[in-house]
Amino acid sequence: MKNRAWLFVAPVLLLVALNALVPIMAVINYSLHYSFAGSAPEFAGLNNYIEVFTDPDFLGALRRQFLFSFCVLLVQIPLGILIAMQLPKSGKSVVVCLVLLGIPLLIPHTVVGLLWRIMTVYEVGIISKIFSYVFDYSYRVTQNPVDAVLTIFFLDVWHWTPLVVLLSYAGLVAIPDQFYQAAAIDGASAWKTFRYVTLPKLRAVLIIALLLRFMDSFMIYAEPFIISGGGPGNWNTYLNQYVARKAESYELGYAGAASIAYLYIVVVCCFIFYTIMTNLGKGIKR
Repeated sequence: MKNRAWLFVAPVLLLVALNALVPIMAVINYSLHYSFAGSAPEFAGLNNYIEVFTDPDFLGALRRQFLFSFCVLLVQIPLGILIAMQLPKSGKSVVVCLVLLGIPLLIPHTVVGLLWRIMTVYEVGIISKIFSYVFDYSYRVTQNPVDAVLTIFFLDVWHWTPLVVLLSYAGLVAIPDQFYQAAAIDGASAWKTFRYVTLPKLRAVLIIALLLRFMDSFMIYAEPFIISGGGPGNWNTYLNQYVARKAESYELGYAGAASIAYLYIVVVCCFIFYTIMTNLGKGIKR
């Protein structure tokens, strides 16, 4: 019976493997050669990788990428849990709340970037006008690095916090009321109830939310590109944009090595996050 099940699954697994492995193998091949458009590739060994990890521009983009992902996760995870805990557990209002929360998730990255670009146009956009009239501050995304970075940060928080809310809410409604009743009988405070009852039960959901948000935030591209072109300067240039620029300038060997390094960094970070969250959850449970 088990063998029959594998026969049905095998074609799908083969298709997924081919779709993933063929492009990766092609990129690995590029990364091991000096490859420029219009010229024959020459074997480079690991020289492209050495160049990548000694390139201050790549390291700068990597540093900005880690800082951005850390900041958005630091806000989105706690905020998502907090909002989820305030949502009603039953009644007609539940459907309304969940639908409203799901709206930002349905908007494509490029559309979100265009919307926020329109809202932040100097002296025209609504955000720029609010800062001008209320705070007497000239909000210039394309000229002020701080404005540009904060715009992408708040954009990502607005766009993706609902995902954490929905995942957390699904975990919360799955927790039996008996646990909370037992905590109330024992006289547990709200904080202790959250720490020893709610948080351990949300462990699996939070691992999923953390991994999904980290991977997605680490691949951000469209929003900073549309809003400020990665500027001013390189302030909003993250890894995805940097690698894309190298590929567009036909430095295919360097771009291939940077892409493989990019993939390796994401996989390692996800493994570290998963291990930490799993062990942390076990510690809390004890």
